[in-house]
Amino acid sequence: MSIKKQSVGSVREPPYSMAYEQALLAACMLEGGQDSIAKCIDLKLSADSFYIPAHQKIFEACIALFKAGSPVNLVTVGEQLKGMGALERIGGLVYLNELSDRIESPAGLAFYAQSVKNLEVARNLVRFFLTGLEEAYQVRDVDQFIEHVESRVFEINQGRVEETVLPFEGSVDKAVNLMQKLSEDHEVVNGVASGFKDLDQLTTGFHGAEMIVIAARPSMGKTALALNIAEAALMRVNPVPTLFFSLEMSAEQLAMRMIGSCGRIDMTKLRTGFLSKSRQASIGQIGEALKHVPLWIDESSNLTILELRSKARRLHAQHPLGLIIVDYLQLLAGTDSKVSREQQIAEISRGIKSMAKELNVPVIVLSQLNREMERENRQPRLSDLRESGSIEQDADLVLLLSKADKETSGAEKPSQALEEVVPPTNEPLTDVVRRDLILAKQRNGP
Repeated sequence: MSIKKQSVGSVREPPYSMAYEQALLAACMLEGGQDSIAKCIDLKLSADSFYIPAHQKIFEACIALFKAGSPVNLVTVGEQLKGMGALERIGGLVYLNELSDRIESPAGLAFYAQSVKNLEVARNLVRFFLTGLEEAYQVRDVDQFIEHVESRVFEINQGRVEETVLPFEGSVDKAVNLMQKLSEDHEVVNGVASGFKDLDQLTTGFHGAEMIVIAARPSMGKTALALNIAEAALMRVNPVPTLFFSLEMSAEQLAMRMIGSCGRIDMTKLRTGFLSKSRQASIGQIGEALKHVPLWIDESSNLTILELRSKARRLHAQHPLGLIIVDYLQLLAGTDSKVSREQQIAEISRGIKSMAKELNVPVIVLSQLNREMERENRQPRLSDLRESGSIEQDADLVLLLSKADKETSGAEKPSQALEEVVPPTNEPLTDVVRRDLILAKQRNGP
């Protein structure tokens, strides 16, 4: 039996809707556009989501204005397109005016945006399956080909799914009973207290618009320290609403860590289940208490800085935040894959600082250090911040976490080294690890 190879050339137009694209662009240019563009970013819309080339250029102009914090309307979009040399190519102000007449309010934006996104996914599937059909005629390893098809379809579908911020609710009264409120009696702390006396006395707490960097080598306790700070902010009479972006760990993993820390339970025993009856009972009580703390976890694994800022902005509008934590900076994706990673990190760092200023909320961002300090067996320095000097420039506070001073050599102990980084309570943990926390930069310090 012979199989005839049929032509798979493009004989039909790819799926798209002129009406939906026009309505979406019109909605983006109403009422300043910032909230509308933020929703588009949440849906992972880009210029490529539009099929009509003119619409791609118009959306590029809208995104450029959004990045700059400028209003997005008929006038500003026209000027932005003129600066891009694209105004006449899209049909000039005449076409922009036609778009603006399409709708009178952005009320239907979510529907238009989702429709445009779905059509983009459909086009990507058509394009992939046309290519895949050609490849199928020449396939040699069927299993490998099927795996490739499944993987690619999954990737395309991932672009359609909107990541959501997951609520983490719990009982404030019970939570406060679990945590010692170290900073409550210190009048010198007028910002968000970290829960560590020495650090709070040096910084007076974390303040709105500040970018706080906690940097260390892998497995040194960055996430544990960030969770300790979150606990100190949440487990108080007036808890601080906190948003935690976890790009590496799931919300469930973070919850387990918090339960272990609050309950003074060895994490190894918690993970393996070797717990006494009293410890087992306390887990339920702690879990019940944590359900009502004002903590939101976003466990998206491939966020850009634009998407992160958009999510934070929208949650802040609904539930005013007092603290944002990002774990960790180097896992954020760049918005432009054509530039170097150093330039991407610089953009991400600037975006985090801009978010802190815009929302007037302290933002704690975890960061990696390079390997130089390990080779030289010394305490870390600011210059060890990985991939970009812009992190050092943008940060208001830089905290460097390292092995205890007696485990390193070749450098004098910094004058502001804070020892024994442990959760802010009096009861000792069986698995506590000694660390130095170095206050390496304090923009508004003494």
